[in-house]
Amino acid sequence: MTDNTLKPYVVPQFTAKDYSSFFLAAIDVVKTRIQIDPAYKKFNLLSGARHVIANEGSAGLLTGFGPTAVGYLVQGGAKFAGYEFWKKQFTQIAGDQESAVKYRTAIYLGASSVAEFFADILLTPLEATRIRLVSERNYASGLVTGFTRLAREEGMRGLYSGFLPILCKQIPYAIGQFTVNEFCHELAFRSMSEEKRANLSHSAQFSISLGSGVIAGFAAAILSQPADTLLSQINKGHGPTGSMPHRLKVLAQEAGFKGLFAGLGPRMIMTAGLVSGQFLMYGWIKTALGAPPGLEIHKEAK
Repeated sequence: MTDNTLKPYVVPQFTAKDYSSFFLAAIDVVKTRIQIDPAYKKFNLLSGARHVIANEGSAGLLTGFGPTAVGYLVQGGAKFAGYEFWKKQFTQIAGDQESAVKYRTAIYLGASSVAEFFADILLTPLEATRIRLVSERNYASGLVTGFTRLAREEGMRGLYSGFLPILCKQIPYAIGQFTVNEFCHELAFRSMSEEKRANLSHSAQFSISLGSGVIAGFAAAILSQPADTLLSQINKGHGPTGSMPHRLKVLAQEAGFKGLFAGLGPRMIMTAGLVSGQFLMYGWIKTALGAPPGLEIHKEAK
């Protein structure tokens, strides 16, 4: 016998992480359209979002969400773990704690650059897929079909055509992300006594991590914006034929200073949320796993 009793509708539960991922993906869609679509050049973040919704519906703002989410997850995990590993290696090369503190800027720069290089090997195919989905609206239905089509039609060359531009984008990004975050923490801790620092409340620790992450996100966006614009255009197929350095040079000359920084506002908002969220999430994961704190080579106040 069929049970026709009406059952209560269960509202799907979304976490803050889910909402932030959707929000960042939507911003990324608008940012990419502003960079590569002439019809969007005149728009800012809000007007661009309204234009996407008017022409494609609200679902248009989530185009490329799959590659964005997976790419940031895979690349972010590899980058954060790699940064701690290489930071420790370069500190050991420095010889002692005093030397490591003295050359801490070089250690931050070196560790973030090397970690980013290896992480980008994982990121590049996903980024290429994301840009195709965003820039060619009927390219594929999602991550798997888009990745499969790109690999089938263009092979490894298509998947990694943007590797050099992505290095030019992501290495400055990582330098801003980690180096600025380290110095923000250093400034915050320098004004505290050892006793106060050892007894920081969870809310104080959260505030320092969040504030440092937001500032680091702004720095990462500004440093990597020109290469981010060029990467979007390379993956769209813009520019002349020839070697990658030649194509990048010509595209940069055509874009000019203003064109290279198109979409910076939306990207700064996206990156501030992303970077601060990554630092907070990485800290929570380490705490949950009982991992030891990262190596610290901050300069103490005199």
